[in-house]
Amino acid sequence: MNCIIIEDELPAQNILKNYIRKVPDICLIKTFQTAIDANNFLKSETVDVIFLDINLPDISGLDFIKTIKNPPKVVITTAYPDYAVSSFELDTIVDYLVKPFSFDRFLKAITKVEKNLNHQEIKQEKALFLNIDKTIHKVYISDILYLESDRNYITFYTSAKKLTIIDSLKNWKLSLDSNQFVQIHKSYIVNTKKIDKLTGTSLSINNISLPIGRTYKNMIKAILK
Repeated sequence: MNCIIIEDELPAQNILKNYIRKVPDICLIKTFQTAIDANNFLKSETVDVIFLDINLPDISGLDFIKTIKNPPKVVITTAYPDYAVSSFELDTIVDYLVKPFSFDRFLKAITKVEKNLNHQEIKQEKALFLNIDKTIHKVYISDILYLESDRNYITFYTSAKKLTIIDSLKNWKLSLDSNQFVQIHKSYIVNTKKIDKLTGTSLSINNISLPIGRTYKNMIKAILK
């Protein structure tokens, strides 16, 4: 996990830095003494977690978090327990550490952050549910290599399996994310993230060569650029 510290007191900064160094799963990117400086950094960079003091110059930590669009996970580190209830009204805040806190308590906060991030990743993983012979099959969209059309049938290929349903390629072209899935032939739609190589008339996915239709050739080259 990548993290930053926003803390105006140097002794408190040093304690956090020392704790972070002891945990192999965390990488400290930068330390800030004001929320304003951190805000400028976050405009161009992303992190997984912020260790945030509440009493900061210019703007409080809680008010600062409210100004960030899609904020990372936050662990509050403060000498004041009074703000705990209001802090947890913000969804992005994962834990609330009251100074002075031990390394063991810090580790518990890290565990909470990791669980929260893992849950978020699972939640964001999109999947399809295909009904084949009265059985529902779950297919993660990120696992799809390509789709093949054969008359009234569509076959979904992943590295582990293939599943065939009655449908048209046109329907799936409209349904799938056009930034990730593109049609390369009247019979094929491919996941652009899975393309290994491209030649003049074909492309390769998972060591399988698929033809590129003449009308799709220039579009494919443009997309891959």
